[in-house]
Formats: sequence, structure tokens, C-alpha cells
Amino acid sequence: MNREDILKLLHNKRQKCIVYTRVMGYHRPVESFNIGKTAEHRERKQFVEQ
Repeated sequence: MNREDILKLLHNKRQKCIVYTRVMGYHRPVESFNIGKTAEHRERKQFVEQ
């Protein structure tokens, strides 16, 4: 079974996830970003500060 088959099989059990990010001191949902800001968010590198 590939990924697409699994997603179709479990479609009714899935729940939409809203991703928030901190922009200029406040939190905003990524889905409300314009095309340029969405692309910039996708290119960000994730890290864990020690």
C-alpha cells in the first residue's frame, strides 16, 4: 500500500491541523499567509536550541 492509498482509506478519520508561527511578535496561522510568505515558511530550517 502506498501513501495515497492509506490517505484515501483513512480520509474520514483525518482532522485538519492548523499550523501557527510567530511573526513580528504575535502568532498567526500559516494558512492565512500570502504566496510569498508561504514559500518563505516552507524554506525555513527547523532546529532545537540547547
